[in-house]
Amino acid sequence: MFTCGILDVFMENGIEFDGIIGVSAGAAFGCNYISKQPGRAIRYNMKYCRDKRFCSVNSLIKTGNIFGAEFAYHTLPDELDIFDRNTFENNKTEFYVCATDIRTGKAVYHKCKKGDYEDLEWIRASASMPFVSVPVEIGGYKMLDGGFSDAVPVRFFESIGYDRNIVILTRPDGYVKKKDSSIPLARYTFRKYPKALKTFEQHHIVYNDTLKYIKKKEKNGEILVIRPEKKLEIGRIEHNPGNLKKIYDIGRNLANRELQKVISFLNN
Repeated sequence: MFTCGILDVFMENGIEFDGIIGVSAGAAFGCNYISKQPGRAIRYNMKYCRDKRFCSVNSLIKTGNIFGAEFAYHTLPDELDIFDRNTFENNKTEFYVCATDIRTGKAVYHKCKKGDYEDLEWIRASASMPFVSVPVEIGGYKMLDGGFSDAVPVRFFESIGYDRNIVILTRPDGYVKKKDSSIPLARYTFRKYPKALKTFEQHHIVYNDTLKYIKKKEKNGEILVIRPEKKLEIGRIEHNPGNLKKIYDIGRNLANRELQKVISFLNN
């Protein structure tokens, strides 16, 4: 929601990019930048956050997915809050998502070109949180959330030619990720996928190393980072629309304050 607020301000001010890459919620909501639909993500999240079809323990018990796969990724964009596939497909901005192949434990990067059913399945794979999601099988991969293999894929983006990047982080400056307390659960969940387990056990190390890399490039003026000034008081799953709006507004307010810095960075 923090990132959505920032991206909506960017869209409202006509800021365009050559490429965007999103991971997990960044993929699920970032696609609206390509379809040029500011306000869509916060609108449908506030409207449906208490809907059992959208996100609930009921959905988890019935389908294995806490976020209802069919409702959230197909019924909603096809019928309830229409996703503009035509604009998405014709937008020259490239849109990538990152997911984790649990067979190899490695990050998989996919370029979404049409915003069609298949692309939305890739986005769902990117946002399928371990322990509360069924792996998504597509493209020969078996995938879960990209966050535990490459949560901030700036190195990948640089490797394919994007050498001047704006990075949106959802943690304040100085944040250090600790070893995940859910590793014992991961050992059971990934008992058939040892490479995924190894990646999960080490993801805090990789994440912190990436933050150090970003910080260095930020100091050199090679990357512009937008991050919250303090910890965002919201959980991974939020059913209170007021809390969603609060975090969204924090992102909006920060983006408005940083807008001229963003424009200057891009013009350079």
